[in-house]
Amino acid sequence: MGPGCCSFFFCWGVGTGSSSLWNLMGNAMVMTQYIRLTPDMQSKQGALWNRVPCFLRDWELQVHFKIHGQGKKNLHGDGLAIWYTKDRMQPGPVFGNMDKFVGLGVFVDTYPNEEKQQEAQKRRYSPGVQRVFPYISVMVNNGSLSYDHERDGRPTELGGCTAIVRNLHYDTFLVIRYVKRHLTIMMDIDGKHEWRDCLEVPGVRLPRGYYFGTSSITGDLSDNHDVISLKLFELTVERTPEEEKLHRDVFMPSVDNMKLPEMTAPLQPLSGLALFLIVFFSLVFSVFAIVIGIILYNKWQEQSRKRFY
Repeated sequence: MGPGCCSFFFCWGVGTGSSSLWNLMGNAMVMTQYIRLTPDMQSKQGALWNRVPCFLRDWELQVHFKIHGQGKKNLHGDGLAIWYTKDRMQPGPVFGNMDKFVGLGVFVDTYPNEEKQQEAQKRRYSPGVQRVFPYISVMVNNGSLSYDHERDGRPTELGGCTAIVRNLHYDTFLVIRYVKRHLTIMMDIDGKHEWRDCLEVPGVRLPRGYYFGTSSITGDLSDNHDVISLKLFELTVERTPEEEKLHRDVFMPSVDNMKLPEMTAPLQPLSGLALFLIVFFSLVFSVFAIVIGIILYNKWQEQSRKRFY
């Protein structure tokens, strides 16, 4: 396996990217050397989305980012997300993007909402359950699941790892690799220029033709969330004939051995005519049933009288 051509390359301010392939949204700002998704101010949200859908089968996305601000420990937030989704440019509550998205979300969460709630209730997690923030997590959604912000996405998380990425004096990188339905997240956040494993999830089925993007949001707490570069590479992968059969294109995101709720179409409200017909025929049926009941009752009484004569 090796990297092939670079399908898109975003590196703002050094003349190597094409701004025509990208859209900014919300409070995102063009700076000299990067895109600032949100400034270190309350109640801001911003996003950067690629305009061209990705039809690669196996790919790797490298993200160069920086999260920094004036807030002290646990007084900053909320983080950023990297997306590969069916819909683009849809603002919402999930790190600045829509809830119940269709596709993949990778979250760099810098504020422990659930832990703070537990502390307020004077409850504690056991050491094996508690997560240390900042924290990277992954979610695959077919549009039926909501991201639980109050619990930092724990109910729908496929996996994750601690990633101390805030207010560092060296570059921080994240790589998302999708090969043969294996999703791998690695990071370079120690200033050593080495990739370190975060998580690996087998059996992830992602359709082709979705969009890459990144977004961020701040609430009562804030940070600067900057994106310096996004690089997508096509990976050259050999497959056996059996793998070719197994790895056919899919049309809805899913994860093997994980049951996602089915998408159900909402029921259309009944029109006035339909409601009238239902009520009318219900009354007709009720009258008919009453008449039949009276006839049968009279026959039964008549038969009873004949037995006594």
